[in-house]
Amino acid sequence: MDFLLVGRETKRLAFREVRPTDFEDWLPFHQDKRTSEFWEGLSLNPIEACEQDLERTFYRYKNRLGGKNAVLLKETGQLIGQCGLLLQNVDGQKELEIGYSILPEYWKKGFATEAAIKCKQHAKKNKLAKTLISIIQVNNIPSQKVALANGMVLEKTTTYHKNLVHIFRVRL
Repeated sequence: MDFLLVGRETKRLAFREVRPTDFEDWLPFHQDKRTSEFWEGLSLNPIEACEQDLERTFYRYKNRLGGKNAVLLKETGQLIGQCGLLLQNVDGQKELEIGYSILPEYWKKGFATEAAIKCKQHAKKNKLAKTLISIIQVNNIPSQKVALANGMVLEKTTTYHKNLVHIFRVRL
């Protein structure tokens, strides 16, 4: 199954695989304290956090566990975020998650929602799952708004990697 959206586009965005050379462009995400304020257990050292983030992505690619795509502005080719379909294990169940992270300077412009909707469309078109989830820390209101805009509903609250999270779900 091809979980990645390589070569896909939306009105404003293009998707490709994350590359090791994206490190410098992605580092500002980890340098902004607001990006980690909701999630326990992440490195507070921005360089270390960025390295671990990319390592997780490449591990997913190598082991066919889905993964985040680099999200680029079509107009400029600038990396503005990551979004993709990730195989997850939540409360003992295998799930397909839409995960998204946008560089802070591009927040509140609808990019996360646009990318997340494209992931949902890709999963539906390719029959990758019957439902999709988003795992969102309970205090992360902006990410919850993206899930709601993507047609998801709050299904439950649980613990995931030592974090209290809401599980949002959409049926395809």
